[in-house]
Amino acid sequence: MERAEAYGFSGAMSGAFLLSCLLFAAVSRRQRGPYMDEVFHVPQAQAYCHGRFLQWDPMITTLPGLYLLSVGVVKPAAWLLGWTGSVVCSVGMLRFINLLFSAGNFYLLYLLLFKIHQKNKAVSGFQRILSALTLAVFPTLYFFTFLYYTDPGSVFFTLFSYLMCLYGNHKTSALLGFCGFMFRQTNIVWTVFCAGNVVAEKLNEAWKIELQKKKDEKISSRKGSFSDLTRTLRFLVEYLISPKNLVTLIALTWPYIILVSLFFAFVFINGGIVVGDRSSHEACLHFPQLFYFLSFTGFFSFLHLLTPTKIRKFLLSLRKHPVQYSLITVISLFLIWKFTYVHKYLLADNRHYTFYVWRKVFQRHELVKYLLVPFYIFAGWSFADTLKSKSIFWILMYFVCLLAVTVPQKLLEFRYFILPFLIYRLNIPFLSLYRQLLELAFYILVNAVTFYLFLNRTFRWENSDEVQRFMW
Repeated sequence: MERAEAYGFSGAMSGAFLLSCLLFAAVSRRQRGPYMDEVFHVPQAQAYCHGRFLQWDPMITTLPGLYLLSVGVVKPAAWLLGWTGSVVCSVGMLRFINLLFSAGNFYLLYLLLFKIHQKNKAVSGFQRILSALTLAVFPTLYFFTFLYYTDPGSVFFTLFSYLMCLYGNHKTSALLGFCGFMFRQTNIVWTVFCAGNVVAEKLNEAWKIELQKKKDEKISSRKGSFSDLTRTLRFLVEYLISPKNLVTLIALTWPYIILVSLFFAFVFINGGIVVGDRSSHEACLHFPQLFYFLSFTGFFSFLHLLTPTKIRKFLLSLRKHPVQYSLITVISLFLIWKFTYVHKYLLADNRHYTFYVWRKVFQRHELVKYLLVPFYIFAGWSFADTLKSKSIFWILMYFVCLLAVTVPQKLLEFRYFILPFLIYRLNIPFLSLYRQLLELAFYILVNAVTFYLFLNRTFRWENSDEVQRFMW
């Protein structure tokens, strides 16, 4: 990092943290007590604060990583500063943990952008800083910085694990992956993703050697045609059934294999992936979740995905491969028809944006969910097109992880899309400086609207005296 870039990054991070502190104070003044899922998280953390480590709220579905870390931070801080009484492990103190995670996420996002795009000399230091700032204030993640939720910590340890993986520190990466798993069990998918990075790199090296042997055949690991995909999948199978190759891959990824093995042992002993309330968190094959994720990504990355050039390229691809796109359309319609699930929380809780998206869009007419298929196909094509700089093996590995982390979820919840979105955004090319500024302005606008609604547009339910607030 050059000196000017280091100063610029320090200034951006300090400024963002200061503004976050001011916003944190405003949220804490307006919402002093626990809100939404905080009514479970805060008392559990406070029980740990008082040494009651065997106490557990059966409504909590995640492992106790957040509470253990909170006690590990708050208790020493209270001892050093001489704090006593109710201020220790108060709602405000616990929420402040996530503010620290937010600063850490900013730094990790910058380091990841620097590492992933280090070969791209056209990207300036200012663009890296701007992109890191934009992702740090990504609305769905940034909002939960100010509440005591698992999301900021979950993102922190997953991004840290990914960074260590890229630097080849796989034992450290697996250990950080375990920390991420302790915050949210589904983060085991991103441990598999880190192992997949190693495998994809080895596969790509072998694929290049294969291409050298067949120079007369115009094969490229980055072509987008279906025939190339079939040829690549055949090579993948042939590579993975070789004992020699398998031994090599196991030797490279054994820390991740141990962690994944521990995960399966946990699932077997626990009787499932969810720790507490399983009735509201049942796994199912909810394939339309992939379509919802693509729509979510299209909304927050429209400057990347929705451009006149991409529309023209998509129409050209549509004209060249009508049979394949017709097949994709039929499969998409079938998946929507047979595998659409509507969680009871989605229909009942009018505090979440997803409630209004579902009511205003999907419940407008029975046919709406089918009429959106052309948009889903374009979003999926554009999504994949932005990743064309990555190897085909990396893309396949990412899509497997994306399916694993989204499809089993019955509830449509934007928070579940945060990590796959960030991993995607970290790996696509940079926008021009002008479009980067537009994107940052868009994220700031969405955040401003969200916090205005949360702080000022309160309402009450008929059967409750508690103040209700809109949120993601």
